[in-house]
Amino acid sequence: MDVYYSKKYIREILKEVKTIAVVGASSKSDRDSYKVMAALIEHGYQVFPINPNEEGNLILDQLCYSDLRSLKIKIDMVDVFRVKEAVMGVTKEAISIGAKVLWTQLGIINEEASKLAKGAGLKVVMNRCPKIELAK
Repeated sequence: MDVYYSKKYIREILKEVKTIAVVGASSKSDRDSYKVMAALIEHGYQVFPINPNEEGNLILDQLCYSDLRSLKIKIDMVDVFRVKEAVMGVTKEAISIGAKVLWTQLGIINEEASKLAKGAGLKVVMNRCPKIELAK
């Protein structure tokens, strides 16, 4: 699968989105999902951690939800910190809540999920880190 994205495409996504759900968010400060969440908050995004094991807890002062459907706010982007095999399920949830962007972290590529998301009208970014992209 081709995972080349133009700088313009990435920039437009990061400019357009305001609300981001981080699926697989961790409360451990040494984890990448925690660091990325902190960077997104620092850049002014409204961030919602998603992790059934942390439901009801606060991660970086943000209430954690068990799944995307539990959110009562419109989510622009779903940032996935889950194994490749879990991406399809997250993609179906992202589509069902009307997200505009599906983003998977470094090392995570799922062609089937990408096709499904694009077919449903979502923009897709795979194998990229928004924290790294924002720093560019």
